[in-house]
Amino acid sequence: MTAVRSIFGWTTFLLPAIPLAIALEVGHALAAAIFFISAIGVIPTASLMGRATEELAERSGPGIGGLLNVTFGNAPELIIALFALNKGLQEVVKALIIGSILGNLLLVMGAAFLVGGWGKERLKFVAEAASAQATMLLLAVVALVLPAMFLLANGGDLPQLAEEATNFPTAVEQMSFAVAIVLLLSYFAGLWFSLKTHRDVFNPDSEDETPEDAWSVKRSVLVLAGAGVAVGVMSEILVGSIEEASKGIGLSPFFVSLIIVAIVGNAAEHWVAVLVARKDKMDLAVNIAIGSSAQIALFVAPVLVLASFVLGPGPMPLVFNGYELGAMLFAVLIANFLTQEGESNWFEGVQLLSLYAVFGLVFYFA
Repeated sequence: MTAVRSIFGWTTFLLPAIPLAIALEVGHALAAAIFFISAIGVIPTASLMGRATEELAERSGPGIGGLLNVTFGNAPELIIALFALNKGLQEVVKALIIGSILGNLLLVMGAAFLVGGWGKERLKFVAEAASAQATMLLLAVVALVLPAMFLLANGGDLPQLAEEATNFPTAVEQMSFAVAIVLLLSYFAGLWFSLKTHRDVFNPDSEDETPEDAWSVKRSVLVLAGAGVAVGVMSEILVGSIEEASKGIGLSPFFVSLIIVAIVGNAAEHWVAVLVARKDKMDLAVNIAIGSSAQIALFVAPVLVLASFVLGPGPMPLVFNGYELGAMLFAVLIANFLTQEGESNWFEGVQLLSLYAVFGLVFYFA
């Protein structure tokens, strides 16, 4: 039991949810029960995938390690979204993308500021690194908004919450494909910037020594593969129950995907950000919050657009509904504003959490 706890950390007590979710699925239990248990089951598997990625990065060096974090850092959300995409739930996928960005920028960063700043006059972090990430995210969000603006300018309509929007002009689909390519290139350029040419800014205290208790490469790869399979199983069960479970609990698939599923997919990462903030490691906490959002916008979203050309009923263009566009723009603008000076306090954390709560209320009544 001690060995299991050392691997899974605080998520160990959630492990029974994995076999229970499978049993409920096989037994055709209520969709709401399947949804909630499988959502809980995603958390320890996602945590294990993150742990294996970090351990492998320790052995691989900063360059390959950074690439691994790009590929697997948001793997749980990506896997959940791929299953939803394959089932034709494109609006669920878009809600998950926006929910992840909002969760990281408002919920995670807000909690980190509140917990890290409690009892202190102000918090300090490297403004240049945080601002570079926030600016990159802002540019990505502008690119995500432009296809919707093009559609509106040409007499089209944004997707409605109650239906799957599949009738988009071919030009919008082709534009989204091209934008996805540009975003991916931009992200890898940012990776080169942070890990190579300006490594001293993003890793001012980094060391190349590998900890004595670090996992071996073989163990890390095997655990990563096993965790990936487990995340895949939980994700398939979760996605399969979203629509029916939403009706059963009286919530829209939009709200469930944007709030509940997005939080579940990021739960382990959220916990780490708050924990390191409490230890006064604000550079790391801010980097997790903004960096993860940048990964979603610049890496996960484009990959899903490209994947939609071979998965599901048809291409998924980068056209979000009005609620998603407004929330995403406001959240990213606020993140840029708060990271300019390299300092914050607990009250700004309260304000971020309050805004997230307001968005949640609006999405609930939408």
